[in-house]
Amino acid sequence: MTVPVAITEGAPLGRKTLADLAYERLSDLLISGRLTPGDKVSLRSTADALGVSMMPIREAVTRLVADQALEVTPNRAVRVPVLTAARFRDLTRVRVEVEGYAAAEAARHRCASDLAAIADREAAFAAEGRILRPDLSRAVELNKDFHFAVYTAAKSPALIDIIRALWLKVGPVINLDLRANPERVQSGGAAGYHAAALAAIREGDPVAARVAIAADIAGAAEFILSRGGLPDGD
Repeated sequence: MTVPVAITEGAPLGRKTLADLAYERLSDLLISGRLTPGDKVSLRSTADALGVSMMPIREAVTRLVADQALEVTPNRAVRVPVLTAARFRDLTRVRVEVEGYAAAEAARHRCASDLAAIADREAAFAAEGRILRPDLSRAVELNKDFHFAVYTAAKSPALIDIIRALWLKVGPVINLDLRANPERVQSGGAAGYHAAALAAIREGDPVAARVAIAADIAGAAEFILSRGGLPDGD
């Protein structure tokens, strides 16, 4: 049987291209909040930093623009979008449902290694909050690590893909909450919600796990919106 030309011309399955790796690297920067709203992304600087040519960077940026995680301005600059308050509220409502469901699934399907990973990240975030001058960049990373340890325990790659797509859009904003407000790391509700989620997942209680993660997301969003830093608009 003849193999269709369209298939024979494609890249071998299972191999990551330089564009794939560049996409993953830029995605991690967005999800971890190391790129913030309005930041410009220099294709040349990114290519130099990753040690690749401009072509894979352009391909990665094109994918991220399609994901609505980056945007091209009228003067052709690439930057992180500035979310409106209305858009942020909409994404938050979706996150509460999707990530709350993932936490519930984690309570149903977690294994011993999942519990160890979640507990490790919960403890690390809580410990950072007890420091007089917490490392805010580290706190941002630990918060993300905790959430994704929970979602990984749901045992659903499709669900992880959906959540990553959401964090690509909101990561730069939700992580500004912790990065710009040390008191949120030290005395905010995140550590308490994390502890409650861990306890619920450990006990196999999907309802309590959903409630804890939903409250964490909603509480952070409420604080961000109360600061008035997001522009009005649709």
